[in-house]
Amino acid sequence: MAGDSRLRRLIGNAYRIGLGGEGVLRTEGRDQEARKMLEAAYGSGIRYFDSAPAYADSERYYGRFWDQHPDWKTHSFQTSKSAHRDAKSASEDLAHTLSRMGRDRLGLWQIHDVRDSNDIRRIEGHGGALGAFYHARETGTARGIGVTGHHDPEVLLHAVTHWDIDSVLLPVNPVESAIGGFLDRVIPAARERGIGVIGMKTMGAGNYILPDAGLLPEVLIRFALSQDVDLVIVGCSTPEEARLLARMGKEHVPMEEEEQDRITGIIRPYANRLAYYRGVI
Repeated sequence: MAGDSRLRRLIGNAYRIGLGGEGVLRTEGRDQEARKMLEAAYGSGIRYFDSAPAYADSERYYGRFWDQHPDWKTHSFQTSKSAHRDAKSASEDLAHTLSRMGRDRLGLWQIHDVRDSNDIRRIEGHGGALGAFYHARETGTARGIGVTGHHDPEVLLHAVTHWDIDSVLLPVNPVESAIGGFLDRVIPAARERGIGVIGMKTMGAGNYILPDAGLLPEVLIRFALSQDVDLVIVGCSTPEEARLLARMGKEHVPMEEEEQDRITGIIRPYANRLAYYRGVI
């Protein structure tokens, strides 16, 4: 299970919940709602904050929020991403991200949404984005670098076995337990190399919440935290959701394998349809 990874050493604490980039953060023009949710998240103990240039006004919301709370900014672990595949554009992305967020560096900068062999070829080839990510870590503009993906486990498997990265962000939920690939292949390969694992798509954009079957948000978060992950991130739309997320991280008790199997069994007949984010099953 999760222990001493490169990501854990960067984060510097044992807290296992982070705020995802979805929810109210992936909107435009909802500054007040975003601020209230972020205040609730930080006030409840969340210190890991996810974002990306692709997430609408997310980075701008963070920039305004940290400007209002400079002390909180100092004690937060801010991440973002770039979906550009060439070094020049990725570096420009990072400069814009730091400007929007009012920061000198990121805790973690991630190669966003790597999908296929063409992405891999462009990222790691001559003039590819991977060089920009290595440079950002070497110069301290990003303390750590990682990769994210949910399209094809084989693609992320290549990344964690061939790239010198600190983290991988991938889907962790009962659908993945039923289908296989990310949980049983990518995570073990990452662990062998000391790469930190971050779980996302915990509730499948709400599609996996089935109250009649006992699949509540709390259950799905607990399921994800019971896998071999350093951290689970969930996007929130309201202060109440942020407080619940923080509470689940603090009060987490690992789920017995029998209960995990029961939950996976509920999802299994519909798993392929519910893997909406996958390109390869």
